[in-house]
Amino acid sequence: MIDIIVSIILVAIIGGAITYIVKAKKNGQKCIGCPHSKTCSGKCGCTEEERK
Repeated sequence: MIDIIVSIILVAIIGGAITYIVKAKKNGQKCIGCPHSKTCSGKCGCTEEERK
């Protein structure tokens, strides 16, 4: 029973993270972790991998 509860919690956390990333990308944020993400030109020190 405890395994099922832990599994549900993990799925909820991962699902929430994925939803946040998808919404941020749809809103035009290039660097999600960057404080200037909506206006970021990619020259804020973020690498190409961080912008994806």
